[in-house]
Amino acid sequence: MSTKSREVLFGSRVLLREMKPEAAREKAVEALQEADRTECLAWSLRMEGFGGPAQPSPTIAQCLNGGLGWLEIKCHRCGTQASIPLDAIRRPRDTLCGSWRHHLGAGLVGRRATSRAPTWSS
Repeated sequence: MSTKSREVLFGSRVLLREMKPEAAREKAVEALQEADRTECLAWSLRMEGFGGPAQPSPTIAQCLNGGLGWLEIKCHRCGTQASIPLDAIRRPRDTLCGSWRHHLGAGLVGRRATSRAPTWSS
């Protein structure tokens, strides 16, 4: 007399239990990406609407995770604009976008009035 193996008895249940966490993890990653993208777009709208710093700002990691890889900065004095890729910025990924934006803008101030090249590269 033979008995059924454990794989026959429990195989389908184990397989289902292994598939559920993977699917839940994928849904969580997609939800986090959507939340990060929405937060970054809301911050961008606040910046455009109020014409200045809007706090709290998203982190570099949130922008990259949400699929937004560029930061546009503008000098209020001369109107010079520049777009900077976020993945090229050498700062920790948990740095807030709004906390260091003025350092990048300082490189643009008076850029048209001076004869020398800017000190930063894009």
